[in-house]
Amino acid sequence: MVKAAKEIKQEPLEKQLWKAADKLRKNIDAAEYKHVVLGLIFLKYISDSFEEHFAKLQAGFGDYAGSDPEDKDEYKAENIFYVPPESRWPHLVAQAKQPDIGKFADAAMDAIEKENPSLKGVLPKVFARQNLDPASLGGLIDLVGNIALGDAKSRSADVLGHVFEYFLGEFALAEGKQGGQFYTPRSIVELLVMMLEPYKGRVFDPCCGSGGMFVQSEKFVEEHQGRINDISIYGQESNQTTWRLAKMNLAIRGIDSSQVKWNNEGSFLNDAHKDLKADFIIANPPFNVSDWSGELLRNDGRWQFGTPPAGNANFAWLQHFAYHLSPAGIAGVVLAKGALTSKTSGEGEIRKNLIAEGNLIDCIVNLPGKLFLNTQIPAGLWFMNRARNNGHPRKDQILFIDARNLGHLINRRTLELSREDIQKIASTYHAWRNASVIPAQAGIQPYEDIKGFCASVPVERVVELDYVLTPGRYVGLPDEEDDFDFPERFAALKAEFEAQLREEAVLSQAILENLARIKL
Repeated sequence: MVKAAKEIKQEPLEKQLWKAADKLRKNIDAAEYKHVVLGLIFLKYISDSFEEHFAKLQAGFGDYAGSDPEDKDEYKAENIFYVPPESRWPHLVAQAKQPDIGKFADAAMDAIEKENPSLKGVLPKVFARQNLDPASLGGLIDLVGNIALGDAKSRSADVLGHVFEYFLGEFALAEGKQGGQFYTPRSIVELLVMMLEPYKGRVFDPCCGSGGMFVQSEKFVEEHQGRINDISIYGQESNQTTWRLAKMNLAIRGIDSSQVKWNNEGSFLNDAHKDLKADFIIANPPFNVSDWSGELLRNDGRWQFGTPPAGNANFAWLQHFAYHLSPAGIAGVVLAKGALTSKTSGEGEIRKNLIAEGNLIDCIVNLPGKLFLNTQIPAGLWFMNRARNNGHPRKDQILFIDARNLGHLINRRTLELSREDIQKIASTYHAWRNASVIPAQAGIQPYEDIKGFCASVPVERVVELDYVLTPGRYVGLPDEEDDFDFPERFAALKAEFEAQLREEAVLSQAILENLARIKL
């Protein structure tokens, strides 16, 4: 009998590319190598976009009759970067085997910046460094050149954009703690965006990292047949290297990043968007930052609910977000879990004022551990909604969601939320928030409390618990845990522990006896 041929499962393109690119890394640190790889992906993207339009102009059909393919204004009118001859991908490929290929690549980046003012100071010029082997660089150029072949050519922006995002995540994993500073895990970004539904308006992230929140917002609108031009992006980043990544990440998606600003003072000392009132704020500020210049900002106008402690920026961030919300604006932000309960240095009073005076807190989501690359600090999501004071159907309640039991491991130390997890949390929030809408007409399930997972809690109950916002206090235990037999479980664990101790004692005794024999 002939055995059926074993089906070989093809890995996704981005995984194949990552493995190949990582092999070429050799002894270069991931933090340095990411600029080489991501820079080449970006160059390939703008070169592909340029060449596609160049061909249309050269053919001269219809609206392009009599056009000059080297006229820079023709590209500017279509929101396409003009790529000079020495920077075009075919020219780079032609030099890929040369020992000084690094100089050609740096010159290509330099020339693009000179022709496109919006990219000035953004692109990496790191290709001629001594620790980057020319043969490896040539191999990378060949690899990136294969990203958008055949029928993918016409959608190279999507392909290259997806690869760029995937590589950002993989580099963050490779860098570990430091890498997480510029990258918010994709599943958390997707959750925030799906809960907020930023279809239309001004989207703001004052600590925008590599721009993932913006990319996901645009993607959300596309997937839901919205209009991308209905969204305006505003951002700020204090780390210049990270800001450069954000600018490239947005450009490769065709997203206008002119209002994504950089200054090394940061959002507290030098707010780049002082007068902005945003419809949506999506952010993942650094947790528990102590050196945020709080002493210099004791009387700042943003502290409407209390002066945040100089030793921790958590409640400074929350008030910064609240300050920038429009009258109907909503914010979804990631924050260290300690902010849900802390009473030190006036933090408890600020939390109380956000709830009692501002009536801003709409929903709190307790996240599972191990989601973040750069910290093991437990985290939660805060949703602040100014519309609560303007006819919100749940204005006297707060929704608590405990998602600690969701997610799955993608490696030994990192957890990820699945699409189903994200949908479960987001749909719960939407059903709760849309209480005034008839579920049958809206096509949504009516909201219900689920023990151990979610609870809609009167604000009075939160007051009774001294404004503590930990979801576990309110959602209770799941039904299956209500019958938990503590004495029985304790006895079982004790027996298990004692058995393990006995096994270890026997093993230790055997080792000692063997050592004694060796000495004899």
